Amino acid sequence: MTNQPFNSQSLTLGEQMLPEMVGHESADAYHEAAPSHEHHERARPIPRISIQAFCEQPTTAQVVQTASEDRRLAKAHTGIHMGGIYAAIAHFQENPSPNLVILESMLDRNSMLAALDQLSEHCDEGTRVVVIGHSNDVLLYRELLRRGVSEYLVAPITPLYLMESISTLFSDPANEPIGHLIAFVGAKGGAGSSTVCHNTAWVMSRILQNNVVIADLDLPFGTAGLDFNQDPTQGIADALASPERLDEVLLDRLLAKCTDHLSLFAAPSVLDRNFEFDPQSFEWVLDVVRQNVPYVALDVPHLWTPWAKQVLLQADEIVITAMPDLANLRNAKNIVDLLKQNRKNDRQPHLVLNWMSMPKRPEISVKEFGEALDLVPRVAIDFDGETFGMAANNGQMIEELSPKSKAAENFRSLAYALTNKVEPKVEQKSMLAPFLKRFNLRKAGA
Repeated sequence: MTNQPFNSQSLTLGEQMLPEMVGHESADAYHEAAPSHEHHERARPIPRISIQAFCEQPTTAQVVQTASEDRRLAKAHTGIHMGGIYAAIAHFQENPSPNLVILESMLDRNSMLAALDQLSEHCDEGTRVVVIGHSNDVLLYRELLRRGVSEYLVAPITPLYLMESISTLFSDPANEPIGHLIAFVGAKGGAGSSTVCHNTAWVMSRILQNNVVIADLDLPFGTAGLDFNQDPTQGIADALASPERLDEVLLDRLLAKCTDHLSLFAAPSVLDRNFEFDPQSFEWVLDVVRQNVPYVALDVPHLWTPWAKQVLLQADEIVITAMPDLANLRNAKNIVDLLKQNRKNDRQPHLVLNWMSMPKRPEISVKEFGEALDLVPRVAIDFDGETFGMAANNGQMIEELSPKSKAAENFRSLAYALTNKVEPKVEQKSMLAPFLKRFNLRKAGA
């Protein structure tokens, strides 16, 4: 939608908006054509703005409250009031207007437009307005646009749909879409989360041709450098030490290029330094990285600190890697419960079961593990010490060493899921196919 500020003199917007609505008698067509709520899982983080919402119904106020508690609105300051447009008029007669005003109104078309004209007299230049109405009325929609209203939503709405609308308003169309943070974390030390992270990121970059940065957050013991045969002298620790200095130019110097599409933000992997950074430093650094690439794979170590928790909760996607034993199950359940409690508007984490079918080792089955977490495991990777060991020693990825292996297939499947792409189906050809083809040709010629 438009980013035009709200004022009573904005008379040029209506015909610029959604040409597919022209000729329809109601706004139903707009809401049918608009993306469904299911497709708003990737609403972008919203900058530090002030938001004042004036609702008429408790259910709408609850939607705004839920959205304000979401990770994507963590930087915004949100106030919620009851009373609708008239309460907003009274409020802004005494107070300056914020960056965004959200108004719910159950008024008829003429009354709503008259009230908005009155409100515009008290709004500062640059204030944007989102109206939540209860009528699918295309004439009302056009009149709102002509008055500079940025967006019109028809109730009932969901928190995710509201966040997507706000995100669209405050995103600069000239900028590239902000990159997605994918956090890989192990349910227990040694579960193989780093291996899953590196192999999946490699597939995303090489096969799917996406630009990807792997950020190795295990500062003292990170293995990304070893896995990719890289030994950079600088890396992510240098950025965290002075996050305010990090920009696109410095980032390019600190990244180690692995392939045309894959770069490494390496950990120093030394023990003669202290690595105590506050969560704000990680947030600043990752914000800069995600502004420069579409995907950032976060190799999160198995520890629990304020910054590790924040990185996990702020990520766009989360991959939990676990082995099929009781300790992994308990830890994975704790992580999943925390995520469900704090990320109610996000997709569920992706569960990867690793080291499956190890000889002579009792294990929890894939079905039982998934049922205990109320998650369907995304992939289950069988134990293959020879292939994984050889890849690690050679500094290779599984796809490079053994592209036809089941593990390579698993990493491809995970990469497609994380990038919301459909994996192409490979046709299985029978060994008899050439003979059958020749037979059919002879039969056709007969």
